[in-house]
Amino acid sequence: MADELAGEDIAISWEDARDANLANWNDRVPIHLDSYDTASFRDDAAHISHVVKTDLAAMAAFLPGGVAGLDVCHLQCHIGTDTVSLARRGARVVGVDFSKPALDAAAEFATELGLAAEWVHTDVLDARAAVTTHLGRDRDFDLVYTSIGTVWWLSDLDRWATQVEALLRPGGLFYIRDGHPAMYSVDERRGELVSTYRYFANGTAQGWDVDGSYVGEGSTANTRNYGYPHPLSSIVQAVIGAGLELAWIAEGKTLPWRFSTFMDERPDGDFELPLDQRDLIPLTFTLIARKRT
Repeated sequence: MADELAGEDIAISWEDARDANLANWNDRVPIHLDSYDTASFRDDAAHISHVVKTDLAAMAAFLPGGVAGLDVCHLQCHIGTDTVSLARRGARVVGVDFSKPALDAAAEFATELGLAAEWVHTDVLDARAAVTTHLGRDRDFDLVYTSIGTVWWLSDLDRWATQVEALLRPGGLFYIRDGHPAMYSVDERRGELVSTYRYFANGTAQGWDVDGSYVGEGSTANTRNYGYPHPLSSIVQAVIGAGLELAWIAEGKTLPWRFSTFMDERPDGDFELPLDQRDLIPLTFTLIARKRT
């Protein structure tokens, strides 16, 4: 991240920030289609994404039978590589995203792989109403799943958590793994851990100019995007406040993308901090909650 804006607080409406982010994510679609290792899905009918493989292992104690036969709603699904991975493990999947180009690419990819999936085009903050409109009022889910690169883009976590609760059927499970707020406070341009960016929410967005994406080659025409710092406590409290029962929370030392150039790549494709810094901050958090029966 760099250049004209680099994490400065910006007074901008949610609607304007959302529109800028949408334009930026639309631009990322062709970059990610070339860099998300879609070839492995085509070459190996059993292949699933490393993200989903990690997440399924984390969910195993709560879903001992895996996701086979479950109704799963994947929020902020982007181009669908994780969604089709869940489908390959036997889930009946619905992918939700605000980018129409991303959903079109996801639908085409699922069809190419011969996998059944449904897709709902909407902001995640309106997910329940959109699922009702497109799929019916009676559609609810055993698992609402979201992973990596999600809540930082959202201004209103209470509204987000309310969508999750409303999509779940009684007893259903919510799973999220995401970048840790402590990591997002670190200046990724430095060769050491230096907290530069805001950790706590203050009601404003942070602005960035990013020519490109976190993975792959290529440039984005719409470079401006906006994020919203949320401390871990706020994320947890939003989930609890929506009426979900917290079942498990963990913090991790690995990340499925290279947040900073000084991170080391592991044999499994994840990234971690250099050994002498590995225990200093968490890189991810994982939260599992359940809807009351």
